[in-house]
Amino acid sequence: MLLGGEGSLGRLTEHLNLRTYSNRDCNVADRRHVALLIETSRGYARGLLRGVTRYHHEHGDWSVYFRPHGQGDPPPLWLRNWHGDGILARVGDRRVADAVLATGVPVVELRGVLSDLGIPFIGVDNCAVAKAAFDHLRERGFRHIGFCGTPRFEHPLMDARSDNFKTLVGESGIFFSEFTRSIDRSQPLSWEQEQGEIAKWLCTLPKPVGIAACNDDYGLQVLDACRRADLIVPDQVAVIGVDNDKYLCGFAIPPLSSVDVAPERIGYEAAKMLDRMMDGEPMSASPILLPPRGVVTRQSTDVLATDDEVVVLAVSFIRARACNRISVADVMHHVRLARTALELRFKKAIGRSVYQEIQRVQIERVKELLLHTELPIKQVAALCGFNYVQYMTRAFSQIVGQTPAKFRKNAAS
Repeated sequence: MLLGGEGSLGRLTEHLNLRTYSNRDCNVADRRHVALLIETSRGYARGLLRGVTRYHHEHGDWSVYFRPHGQGDPPPLWLRNWHGDGILARVGDRRVADAVLATGVPVVELRGVLSDLGIPFIGVDNCAVAKAAFDHLRERGFRHIGFCGTPRFEHPLMDARSDNFKTLVGESGIFFSEFTRSIDRSQPLSWEQEQGEIAKWLCTLPKPVGIAACNDDYGLQVLDACRRADLIVPDQVAVIGVDNDKYLCGFAIPPLSSVDVAPERIGYEAAKMLDRMMDGEPMSASPILLPPRGVVTRQSTDVLATDDEVVVLAVSFIRARACNRISVADVMHHVRLARTALELRFKKAIGRSVYQEIQRVQIERVKELLLHTELPIKQVAALCGFNYVQYMTRAFSQIVGQTPAKFRKNAAS
């Protein structure tokens, strides 16, 4: 594996734990030579590299050619004379596409900007991403929702993310607004101009409002625009991004909630696919789209969008104690309100019953423990307030659509 660069790149290489090979290694001819055209400048792409690395260590034993570059860079000059066996690429424009296809080796594409390449593509299921973001905002009671994304026709997958989100909001019958711009490459907006436009848009929206951004970059921009317009986050404007870039999400003020699209899994599956192609196995050019892992909640959406103080008090109690085997009666006692009255206020404010909210919080905690621990499922059930693992499995399957064991396995693969 040939690596270049110093400083932060060296730290990235160390973090990825990539083994380094030279063409002078005595046994390098026995290994497949694979080129990685994946930028190191973005969190999503670095996640892809982590997934490729895991596959490489477990199965590949490749000689990997990897030179750091940024998104939008021209085709690397070394590619003209490179003689290898396969390429994993994030193809951003026609120049890079032509250079990659000219090699004549198997290629797996990981960006999806160009849809006519006729090569396998693996990426994110944007319908599932939109649903995760929408459900997150709806669960917090928002009746006004907006979307902020890239200029139309700049990136087809971002357009798909926007369209899917808009469809979901439209089907719900609630208020929707989208911040849209057309591409004008002759007179592009400066950062200050664009931030001013986003701030003006936010000021026109009814409050409280939940905003989904197409990715964490735009989530950061929306939060900055909120500060410029003196809008309080998350009370007046709640914001969720996509990609769960931990550096961007943590840099944001306040920290940004985000849909975790699991790029490590995508990178791993892309490497597996390339290995099969290098074995001579034919692959369809139809896109393979993988669902996100879920939403990582941070302060930017940590709110309940309702003026009903009783519901806010009840939901706060549920979120703090749902895994302590509380009942609807416990919630009634806490807020000192009869069940019928409390249920009516819950339905009006957040569209769920008291029991459904208790179970939702429990299941979210189950997901968290399944994803981030190796605890036995029986212990997960006990920690999340379920008396019997069978009951947790049934409830989890009804809500999530798969058993806890399958959810954990799919997230790890």
